[in-house]
Amino acid sequence: MARGLGRATDEDLLKAGFAPGSQFLWPYHEKAYWGLTQKIYRAEFDPSYDPACPGSSAGTTLPEILAPCASDAEYDYAARPGSVHRAVQRVALTGRIGRPLITLHGDLDTLLPIATGSDVYERMVTGQGRSRLHRYYTVEGGTHVDSLYDTYPEQLRPVLPCYRSAFTALAAWVEDGSAPPADRTIARPAGGDVVNSCALD
Repeated sequence: MARGLGRATDEDLLKAGFAPGSQFLWPYHEKAYWGLTQKIYRAEFDPSYDPACPGSSAGTTLPEILAPCASDAEYDYAARPGSVHRAVQRVALTGRIGRPLITLHGDLDTLLPIATGSDVYERMVTGQGRSRLHRYYTVEGGTHVDSLYDTYPEQLRPVLPCYRSAFTALAAWVEDGSAPPADRTIARPAGGDVVNSCALD
């Protein structure tokens, strides 16, 4: 199906890293998140880029501001000026962590896909020889924010309770030396209070 991101098809989005099975979340994210997120980061890192968007580069009405620009999908980072690359480099991750860190990521994240986000970062941490300081938990059925859980309770699970559990585990790791469970997928339970609880082990 053609989407507002230029001529992108479902296959294009899956190749770009969006999780198979997350398609039911795409229309909402296209309407509310994708365009705005692209514009925020582009304006910060590459303010001279002037895509062919309606109105101005960000748009003038709320629908224009939220809508993805077809030209953003054509953005050629490699061809942008050195100033853009330096701006990105200043905030680029290296994986060279010096303190314990827990990463949680929903496997249905449709804003920052897990395949192009935390999976990559986990490999960076491993490549730096810092795996002993890192735990990585994939939250089955989790997405970037929990606001759609009420709409899709049979397909999603809230991630916030997992963040709470991870924070408690991180505090115990840092303060008491109690290492949290090994990297794993936190399965979406068939029942129970998923709104308020999330066991890491």
